[in-house]
Amino acid sequence: MNAGLNTDAMTAPTQGPEQQPMTADEVTAFLSRLVTPVQETQELPLFEALGRVLAADVMSPLDVPPHDNSAMDGYAFAGSQLAAGAALELQVVGTALAGKAWQGASGPVKPGQCVKIMTGAVMPAGLDTVVPQEFTKPCQGQGSDCITIAADTLRLGDNRRLRGEDLAKGRPALRKGELLTPARLGLAASLGLKTLSTFRPLRVAYFSTGDEILSLGEPPREGAVYDSNRYTVFGLLSRLGCQVIDLGVVRDDPALLEAAFRTAATQADAIITSGGVSVGEADHTRTMMKKLGDVAFWRIAMRPGRPMAAGRISSKKSTESASGAGTTDSFSYEKESTGDGAVLFGLPGNPVAVMVTFLAFVRPALLRMMGASVLPAPLLRARSLEAIRKKPGRTEYQRAWVSTAADGSLNVKTTGSQGSGVLRSMAEANGLMVLHHGQGDVAAGDEVDVMMFDGAI
Repeated sequence: MNAGLNTDAMTAPTQGPEQQPMTADEVTAFLSRLVTPVQETQELPLFEALGRVLAADVMSPLDVPPHDNSAMDGYAFAGSQLAAGAALELQVVGTALAGKAWQGASGPVKPGQCVKIMTGAVMPAGLDTVVPQEFTKPCQGQGSDCITIAADTLRLGDNRRLRGEDLAKGRPALRKGELLTPARLGLAASLGLKTLSTFRPLRVAYFSTGDEILSLGEPPREGAVYDSNRYTVFGLLSRLGCQVIDLGVVRDDPALLEAAFRTAATQADAIITSGGVSVGEADHTRTMMKKLGDVAFWRIAMRPGRPMAAGRISSKKSTESASGAGTTDSFSYEKESTGDGAVLFGLPGNPVAVMVTFLAFVRPALLRMMGASVLPAPLLRARSLEAIRKKPGRTEYQRAWVSTAADGSLNVKTTGSQGSGVLRSMAEANGLMVLHHGQGDVAAGDEVDVMMFDGAI
């Protein structure tokens, strides 16, 4: 079985002309059963692991921090000397610097004494509290070797970091399935780890279909449009950390389509196409999908992005070069057999519908295939600045701009025409207003859910 494909879940929901469109939740549920994580792992240096998915739990080999230390530049002392309503005078008997333990010339610090201490320095034995330097004053009539702490300025234990407070030795520091973010790489480095075990990158092949699609560099012609979908999908996949296999634009020719599907299924874990999945399409894409695999074609109760296909495409082993293979404007790579097929996501042809269906359905499925245990990003609540017409019975994803109001709450407004081919309104958006299946009209001032792009686009 190909990595990322759950053959036990291939009984896809099918639809006849008389059946109701599937809900967005039904599509999400099916795709979660369709795919399984890749299994191959790679041990990577930290500088190469950003964006990858952790393949095993990381147990902390040490305590972090490794000792009690100061969280402030100030003076360390025994906090038991603090008394409610009373100031405290302390004699300064030395300085503790970061990077080495303090050793007093006259032995342990005694009651009535303190040590000047730098941030990160080891707390001297018997001391448990730090007063920030700016909270002290010189003692009345004495030199700089005596400080006064005003009454009720701090409490016992303030400004001290405890040994193992961040991470305790032998406890989980990072979990399998976590995406390796900059913060998590820093955490691994703080443990002294040079490498991490990660799942290999997901290989995703992509091509656009249709005789009306122009590749960049081709001269304009009547009835044709330049292909924007390949570039938005390339960006979406790259942001996700996938290894993208670009198969260019494939014409409406059965032989070329079959070659492209076979090449993609042999090389990749997943295939994404745009166009050719609507009922009544004049091209051969739907026919070829049915011929080569187990594919369901859906009408989804959503806007934009009503048509979609999902399933699997079978592959045949081959060692030939896969440069072009009947496509135009594609990159060259060598075929590498990955098993007996690939998961297929057949997306609509309209540019905005491609991005919305990717964000709503394909991205979560690909994250699961990558081995990520990532929960869906939380929807935020924002106040609509305009009235919006909405029919119950479908989920709508309105391109929107989310901003912060003077009171700190979120406002949201659409970015113009919501036609599925209006790419400009997507480029000007920073999120999607999600109007749910059962939801009706939205009045100005109503709160709605918003899905932030957060770097996905």
